[in-house]
Amino acid sequence: QVQLVESGGGLVQPGGSLRLSCAASGFPFSSYWMNWVRQAPGKGLEWVSAISSDGGTTSYVTTLKGRFTISRDNAKNTLYLQMNSLKPEDTAVYYCAKGSLGSLAPRGQGTQVTVSS
Repeated sequence: QVQLVESGGGLVQPGGSLRLSCAASGFPFSSYWMNWVRQAPGKGLEWVSAISSDGGTTSYVTTLKGRFTISRDNAKNTLYLQMNSLKPEDTAVYYCAKGSLGSLAPRGQGTQVTVSS
């Protein structure tokens, strides 16, 4: 079955950087678009970014473009999210999700990102 395991979250100061990873298994990773979504405390799921199966096309929520970069390594069945210039409002649980652009599920268990001084 589909398994998605996120890692790389943690506590970071405003302006700092983190790189999230998502290890995928149970499906042909290189054949699928992948997404990052997040859920801030007390709020609903928010789609963040997507990448095509070959990595050639990427998309971002407008408010994050320029600070976050999505990428993938199909040889390693791994999805990444490089997050720079982090702000307190980026605090959330970050999930990877399999599927077409904008998909929110299926997703993994998530990794917590906290941006605070």
